[in-house]
Amino acid sequence: MRHEFALERYRYILQQIHAVNENAYRFLAIYQTLATALAGAALALFVGYKKWGIAPAEARGGVTGILILATVVATFTAILIIVGLLAWLDYRKEECDITDELVAQGFRERPRVGNILRWYETYIVLFIVVSMIAMWTLAGVFVFPVMN
Repeated sequence: MRHEFALERYRYILQQIHAVNENAYRFLAIYQTLATALAGAALALFVGYKKWGIAPAEARGGVTGILILATVVATFTAILIIVGLLAWLDYRKEECDITDELVAQGFRERPRVGNILRWYETYIVLFIVVSMIAMWTLAGVFVFPVMN
């Protein structure tokens, strides 16, 4: 009975690890979609504010608001990915505990935080951070100075 329970738990853990891996890509897709839409809205506001009769100060405020919203989306996405990574670490440790007990000690190597450069989540979060820095920098250098 204990062996069957451990086997079912092991299957569940593997399923959860797979789900956590897939979620990172889903979160990235959501971020990319929302960031692109928000950047497009900011660009449309920048290009059309004079034609639409919007005061420059209000247009700057609108672009700033859109960038703040994009930053909130980026922060939320990064947090979800980091939480998923922490869940993945927990599931992997539990997987190692089960295989240590049922198969052999050290059968499955435990995850190490030192391998952070090999985890795709690292680069997804880095992409999100760099893209937000780029959006704010480009707005500060090219958009805000022109909106007088």
